[in-house]
Amino acid sequence: MSGQSSYNPTNPVEKWFDERLPILRFSKEHLMDFPTPKNINYWWTFGAILMFVLVIQIVTGVVLAMHYVADASMAFDSVEHIRRNVNYGRIIQAVHANGASMFFFAVYLHIFRGLYYGSYKAPREILWILGVVIFVLMMAISFMGYVLPWGQMSFWAATVITDIFGAIPIVGEPILVLLRGGFAVDNATLTRFFSLHYLLPFVLLAVVMLHIWALHVPGNNNPTGVEVKSSRDTVPFHPYITMKDLFAIVVFMIPFAWFVFFAPDILGHPDNYIQANSQITPAHIVPEWYFLPFYAILRAIDFDMLFISSKLGGVIFFGGSIVILFFVPWLDGSKVRSGTFRPLFKPFYWLFVLNFLMLTYLGAQGAEGIFLLLSKVGTAYYFAYFLLILPIVSRIETPNPLPASISESVLGNKGE
Repeated sequence: MSGQSSYNPTNPVEKWFDERLPILRFSKEHLMDFPTPKNINYWWTFGAILMFVLVIQIVTGVVLAMHYVADASMAFDSVEHIRRNVNYGRIIQAVHANGASMFFFAVYLHIFRGLYYGSYKAPREILWILGVVIFVLMMAISFMGYVLPWGQMSFWAATVITDIFGAIPIVGEPILVLLRGGFAVDNATLTRFFSLHYLLPFVLLAVVMLHIWALHVPGNNNPTGVEVKSSRDTVPFHPYITMKDLFAIVVFMIPFAWFVFFAPDILGHPDNYIQANSQITPAHIVPEWYFLPFYAILRAIDFDMLFISSKLGGVIFFGGSIVILFFVPWLDGSKVRSGTFRPLFKPFYWLFVLNFLMLTYLGAQGAEGIFLLLSKVGTAYYFAYFLLILPIVSRIETPNPLPASISESVLGNKGE
């Protein structure tokens, strides 16, 4: 979906450049004149927020890499050196560390918005799949980055998470040794993770570009789920949407700045400020908060299933909880996109959101007693939502009458 370009070179140099490399024309068409549904709300601004935070993470990461030492005997001290001795190092390090949390906070809201408004439905399946690829890359990058400070929680989280690959039959052990660079988490693991943590954000940026490209082919979805019918339903991306996105970014930066300047370490685990020691295991190994729902699912499977051991079963459910997201466009067969017009869908969706928040809490608790029981219940509903509830609800619900056009939903008439 693209609008009619209004770009017209105003001088010979500009015309010469446009004929050979039409960057200005491309920017005009896709960043300024791109027709956008007039009724998109602030839930749609998280795409711009995520792009903004990604740039911040890449810039601060490059600066930190100039001072970080990827060696097991010096990594912990090099992080302290950055925080204490490098000019503005404390702020740069705090922006990068808290930026990861803000990045995941924004991406979870972005995902849940897509799930509610049906942004994964045709013709946007590729857009959704690329979004899930971005999510997987984010998880890999942030996990490797969490290991780099080489504190106690970094070391033992690396040990536990890499052990997951060892549970895979036949190929698991070779993958584990390749990932660690040996038979245990050590200096080779640290250098591998540093190298990949530096490289993969640029791969992520490339996939983000594909994601934006895939968005510009069919155009934006909107809260009604009704496709754009005419120019009356749209506004140019600039200045209407750019100003909306800019305002949202400023608002988003307020809590971000609070974490950076007033509570830079509040989201980190205290044990990670103790240098890694392979001889002392922390009482509770807890990953960063944005991994906790999937960590709870991993630990919930503590029983054997026929010939599948509990360890392998946990790995299957852990991996399946992410892989299943790729198939959402085909699991939900409803003809109606937006949850606004799906009365039976709504309660199950909000229960899914609450269930996800519960799994986040349970992932930080001990795998015992009531916490383990609730983790099993939460895991069961997570998979039931995608595999049973969505397919069934999409077949039996009767949607409310849909507006004939976006203009009708916004103006309350035929857009006249």
